[in-house]
Amino acid sequence: QVQLVESGGGLVQPGGSLRLSCAASGRTFNINAMGWYRQAPGKERELVAIMTNSGLTNYAETLKGRFIISRDNAKTTVDLQMNSLKPEDTAVYYCYAKAVVNVEGAYREHWGQGALVTVSA
Repeated sequence: QVQLVESGGGLVQPGGSLRLSCAASGRTFNINAMGWYRQAPGKERELVAIMTNSGLTNYAETLKGRFIISRDNAKTTVDLQMNSLKPEDTAVYYCYAKAVVNVEGAYREHWGQGALVTVSA
């Protein structure tokens, strides 16, 4: 199993910046991608950004240029730098990890407990 623990959420004013971090533990050698999703009140969970072990990234189109995803060399942590934050970025941000479970490519998805980000004056 893989355990994910987020840190760095909180309250920030519009226009400000915040950095989220997520550390993976357990069977981390199976992980081939890590990233972030978010869920705003009353809305579906949506992709924020994801990065594979080889460095390929996929961002939500509306967040490109403001949010930056990064991972450490050991591939066990993933960070999200959020800039120029807007009230509509208020959400619970969930760390995500995709772990391959067999040679056929079947995988398992793992989620952190969530970190609340509130953008408000």
